[in-house]
Amino acid sequence: MRINPIIVQKYGGACLETPAKIRAVASSLADLHSRGHRVVAIVSAMGKTTDELVKIAYQVSPHPNRRELDMLLTTGERISMSLMSMALSDLGVPAISFTGSQAGVMTDDSHSSARILDVRPIRVREELDRGRIVVLAGFQGVNPVTKEITTLGRGGSDTTAVAMAAVLKAECCEIIKEVDGVCSADPRIVANSKPLRQLDFVSLSEMCFWGAKVLHYRSVELAQSQNVPLVIKKWGSAEHSTQVMKEVVGMESGRVLAVNSMARIEHVEIDSADLNQGFEKFAQHLKQNGLSWPQLLASAFTAGKTRIMMTCDSESLDTLLRTLESSKDLRKQRETLSSVSLTCFGGVSSDLPFKAIQILQRHGIIADKYVLSPHSVNLFVPVDSREAAVKALHSLI
Repeated sequence: MRINPIIVQKYGGACLETPAKIRAVASSLADLHSRGHRVVAIVSAMGKTTDELVKIAYQVSPHPNRRELDMLLTTGERISMSLMSMALSDLGVPAISFTGSQAGVMTDDSHSSARILDVRPIRVREELDRGRIVVLAGFQGVNPVTKEITTLGRGGSDTTAVAMAAVLKAECCEIIKEVDGVCSADPRIVANSKPLRQLDFVSLSEMCFWGAKVLHYRSVELAQSQNVPLVIKKWGSAEHSTQVMKEVVGMESGRVLAVNSMARIEHVEIDSADLNQGFEKFAQHLKQNGLSWPQLLASAFTAGKTRIMMTCDSESLDTLLRTLESSKDLRKQRETLSSVSLTCFGGVSSDLPFKAIQILQRHGIIADKYVLSPHSVNLFVPVDSREAAVKALHSLI
């Protein structure tokens, strides 16, 4: 007997921001179910709910406890999942909602930026076998040792979707957003950015690591390692999508695919005997202050100082910088920078960094430094030049 294929769909907050939108998504899921698919829907919090909850937390406490912040933020997805399940029931479709812990998403013990260690979707499989649509709260899990609820960091619902698709051996994992798949730049900055209909995993991972908001870079790495068929779709428009695959045939090697940026990059300086001691002091400082690790971009040791370049969400950076004020060995090193990154297919051409620096200079923007990887050129510029730099470098596409 042929078992109906599983499709995992993840819906971003913009697709769920009103009751009417939730009902519209429920109708789409019901249609998929009626055509014989077994459906798992991963939902984000409605609209800007997570931002609003973070804002409230910092109004109540200038240093919110990370455990309690996780407890607060997971409520956003729980609201979405229960409302979605209600909407499906009203359409006559059997459905059930689960939190991350109920769905078997097991994580490490890092609050605010936990990593998935294992997925044990026992109840998910049982309910799919009963013919129900399973609606899961994204962005969250549970540590199996401490039994504490954790969150996976911004964009963590993408990672939930990919991990669930991998363990369920889903036919496809569709990330559904209110944008036209993946574009060559943020359409809010570059009005004439181009949609990318096919992308390889390596290029997309590089784009997301260096600031593309379309997916969390950890979810792309996971999809690649687990060989999960991944599609990023515009809600309500199947032809507006990006298919992600192992390799894209016929694309010119060295071609610039996209320009992305990070708005805020901070530098921390640590008094230390060497790089190892510098990182030990930094790790200890994070632990003592209940802070999770930021996204590290580069580090160096010179003249008794370890310097670490990093980014993450603004609330976490603000909190980290505040804790440095009472430290004798750690301090903010210099002014805040932004990054602008060119992602290339098949490897960076040898003169691309020089071309990029020249273009920026013609627009009156002086790059502070650059970092190269096999698939990207990443330049660091003043914060107030970020958007102008993105527009200028988009001419290379």
